[in-house]
Amino acid sequence: MEISTDKYKVAPLDKGAEAVAIIKEAEESLKRMTGEKITLIAYEETEKEYR
Repeated sequence: MEISTDKYKVAPLDKGAEAVAIIKEAEESLKRMTGEKITLIAYEETEKEYR
């Protein structure tokens, strides 16, 4: 599967240990709910709308 967009890029969470832990907890909760392994991916916007 390929997801391509110019508006988002993978969020750099190398310094976000707490954010990664929250994502992993959410993945485990979804796995318990669905019975399937779920992978969440963090993206950040690359283009900001200025008003």
